[in-house]
Amino acid sequence: MAAPLLVSLAVFSAQTTPAQTPASSARTGSKPSSTVRPGSYPPDLVERGGALFEQNCSFCHGRDAGGGESGPDLTRSKLVTADIAGDKIGAVVRNGRPDRGMPRFDYSDLQIAGLMAFIHVQQNAALTKKGGRKGVDVSDLQTGNAEAGKQYFEGAGGCRTCHSPTGDLAGIASRLQGLELEEQMLYPKHPKAKVTVTLASGQAITGALAYLDEFTVGLTDPTGTYRSWRTGDVQYKVDSPVDAHVELFGKYTDADIHNLMAYLQTLR
Repeated sequence: MAAPLLVSLAVFSAQTTPAQTPASSARTGSKPSSTVRPGSYPPDLVERGGALFEQNCSFCHGRDAGGGESGPDLTRSKLVTADIAGDKIGAVVRNGRPDRGMPRFDYSDLQIAGLMAFIHVQQNAALTKKGGRKGVDVSDLQTGNAEAGKQYFEGAGGCRTCHSPTGDLAGIASRLQGLELEEQMLYPKHPKAKVTVTLASGQAITGALAYLDEFTVGLTDPTGTYRSWRTGDVQYKVDSPVDAHVELFGKYTDADIHNLMAYLQTLR
């Protein structure tokens, strides 16, 4: 992908800078003009990339690519830092990241080049900005008392009723770090909900919630079999793990969160 994007950059540079003539490079596939360097992009390309980013990406990643409610800070992204002419950014944009809720976008090489240019410009600006760094480092979230966090986990927080430090949370600090761990602690992503369906006969069937809308409720039972019913024919109760976390939002103190984080970070 890198070569087509470099050609796109060269072609765009030619369109915005009449003195350059890399059109033949685009036709032959040779390297673009040396006037297009990593970190130096035609202003019009950056502007178009910024407009595309604002329209389709900013609601997750923020208008300046510095992170939003559900998307990471791209200015501190290792992938962006390692990106060369859109080879990594382009792959993520076109393939998406379904496991993280990011859809795929069918963009042209020139659109990818614009996004790449805009994101790199934003990253360069963030890295060279003096004063207050952006983002959250792992060290920022290591200020609590682990023993107090353990007591909260086993007592007032009620965490032990659903979680086990030697079960589902074993090694969690090796899998997740910093802000990612804190986000999972406060509001877990993609938790597995359970549902109990009670038939007209009185039989109750419990399993992992697989589907639910106003017409149908479906589950995967302990044998791995998918079963579904019309919602009007049964009664059902959903047990969502997220609900318990949401209920804690109004009860947490800052100390509770810091201490609980300190404890979770010992679970390696």
